[in-house]
Amino acid sequence: MRASDKAYAALREEIIEWRLLPGTVLAEVEQSERLGVSRTPLREALSRLTAEGLTTAAGGRGVVVTDISLEDIDELFELRETLEGKAAALAAERGDAATFEQLHNELRRAPELISAGDPARHDYYGLVGRLDAAIDAAIHNSYLAQAMRSLRVHLVRVRRLAADDAERLTAAAAEHAAIAEAIAAGNPRLAEAATTLHLHRSLSHVKATHTPH
Repeated sequence: MRASDKAYAALREEIIEWRLLPGTVLAEVEQSERLGVSRTPLREALSRLTAEGLTTAAGGRGVVVTDISLEDIDELFELRETLEGKAAALAAERGDAATFEQLHNELRRAPELISAGDPARHDYYGLVGRLDAAIDAAIHNSYLAQAMRSLRVHLVRVRRLAADDAERLTAAAAEHAAIAEAIAAGNPRLAEAATTLHLHRSLSHVKATHTPH
């Protein structure tokens, strides 16, 4: 792995997981020493993070971690509804039914993953990630897939702001199962509607349990 890629991956994960909080100044000297890279690859990494909207230039202060406000969350979900609704419809038209039927069956059993002993729920979020990846592959539209991948970076940060309770996750798993079922059935209108319903409920939950950092 190149030094710039190493620095980018490390900083990106720390920002997404809220280990580097909004407003944190990412000073070149300090971060290059901490990450064990020289300043040139660190600058490359910071440029990539800024392009993704995870950091921003702050005048004489250098580069700082960006914040996410309730207004930002509304805007992200407006874009998410447009992109993910269209993607679900395309996946229903173009995707492999057996792939989504399998995901549907796994998502129906997702409450077992949610109630397991892992507080971070890696297995559950891994399953949701597989659904995302299957939709990305099914739509056969690289531009739409790339736009959704860029958006998901910010959505992971948003998820950390909300109360990650088992009741909401169980409901979300059922919503994901409905999306997978509609795609497997080859019904684009139903797939888009199921996606819209899931996003509406997710946004309501995030705003109701939003915890400012």
